[in-house]
Amino acid sequence: MILVTGGLGYIGSHTVVELLENHYEVLIVDNLSNSSISVLENIKSIISGNVYFEKIDLCNPKDLSLVFQKYTNIKAVIHFAALKSVSESVTKPIDYYKNNISSVLNLIDEINKKSEFCPFIFSSSCTVYGKATKFPITENEPTKPAESPYGNTKKIAEEILNDYALSKKTFDVISLRYFNPIGAHPSLKIGELPINKPENLVPMITKTAIGSNKKLIIYGSDYNTPDGSCVRDYIHITDLAKAHLIALKKLLSKDSSKSHEVYNLGTGNGTSVFELIKLFESISGLKLNYEIGPRRNGDVPISYANPDKAKSGLGWKSNLSIKEALTSAWEWEKKINNK
Repeated sequence: MILVTGGLGYIGSHTVVELLENHYEVLIVDNLSNSSISVLENIKSIISGNVYFEKIDLCNPKDLSLVFQKYTNIKAVIHFAALKSVSESVTKPIDYYKNNISSVLNLIDEINKKSEFCPFIFSSSCTVYGKATKFPITENEPTKPAESPYGNTKKIAEEILNDYALSKKTFDVISLRYFNPIGAHPSLKIGELPINKPENLVPMITKTAIGSNKKLIIYGSDYNTPDGSCVRDYIHITDLAKAHLIALKKLLSKDSSKSHEVYNLGTGNGTSVFELIKLFESISGLKLNYEIGPRRNGDVPISYANPDKAKSGLGWKSNLSIKEALTSAWEWEKKINNK
């Protein structure tokens, strides 16, 4: 059984589908703070399999302990559950430190009680690099002071997991540093479904196009980039989810020379905000209503990956194009709005 925390969220739900398609038994824990129980039924409608669900908050150690007591055959943990808004973390830093760090510590406490090997995949982020100096960004890029408390929680969590892995022979970790996942499952039964106001660019674009938002705000057009807008590495959610399956197999086979490995998950291509808008307009045939706003706290000007290590170390690479990802995001938005 694989424990997937935050398994009803955007990345978690797509990864659960990949696990079920590969005949893994899955236990999802989620507090539903930024997800919906309806996602569970949608997962089941895509693929049948052994999937269980427990609604708990990982910050409550007693509830988590009861889960580990109830499900004694947990063989690995994939940890997605976290607060994840860069801009919100700037205004609510303590909430982010409490939630994102205590959840990791509580999971480690439970794993520490197990005598058998129980590896861990950590949902990390390119935000650990702060303002990188060399592009594309490799895993050798030093982690710098984070531009946001969110990014700092990812950096601190990686350090905690690394220290624990060094001390525990029955615990290995792979930290997957995501760049910018977008798109939806090809079935269009799961996709990005923010419960609150969307913070990520693509759902902001699609919700503006569908009419849910009156206008799209572009946070800054005066960056030192070719067109003045932020540059990011947009990767199809399906490609990203598949990387977790590959990483899990590597961990379970104990095919690693290090107790903690880190891998960038990106395409290797940088796309600016204006370029993404132009591509969306060509896909949808619509003209987006947008205006330039001030820079957003916590945003870095440029961030795109060198994914070579994931290719050599995991045998993984992105296969789907940004156009395919953006098209699926638009089809998903239309579906959930019955249009």
